[in-house]
Amino acid sequence: MRPPPTGWPRLSCSIFYNRAALAIPWLCEAFGFEVQLRVDGEHGDIAHSQLIYGEALIMVSEGGEHRPQRFGVPLRSPLAVGGANTQSVMIYVDDVDAHHARAREAGARIAVAPRVEDYGPQYWTDKSYGALDLEGHLWWFVERVRG
Repeated sequence: MRPPPTGWPRLSCSIFYNRAALAIPWLCEAFGFEVQLRVDGEHGDIAHSQLIYGEALIMVSEGGEHRPQRFGVPLRSPLAVGGANTQSVMIYVDDVDAHHARAREAGARIAVAPRVEDYGPQYWTDKSYGALDLEGHLWWFVERVRG
């Protein structure tokens, strides 16, 4: 298997918001992302962006009924579909308690408070929490406790 292009992880994801221009700074404040690239669209929307957290990369842009279909499929925020999520993002952090406090302070809705999940001595133990962002995307932040 060839390595991915320089500066790109093997896996990244795209997340769509009704108001991506508001979501990007919030994601940086609440969850600790950094803006690597931001491409503004013609009408004040976000055509494309890349946010990084360590070696993780997410792409954030506009979705919604007011936007034409991209890639041949409709792209929606959970806010536009009654809060439904069809996937969630999981990111490893160094200190899940500190991360949780930061997210809560910034207004993230905590779906699952920090808790330890022990998968047994032959596997691992993680401490994690789940949070909903401004438009209802579910995020999981995890710290490896025993590995």
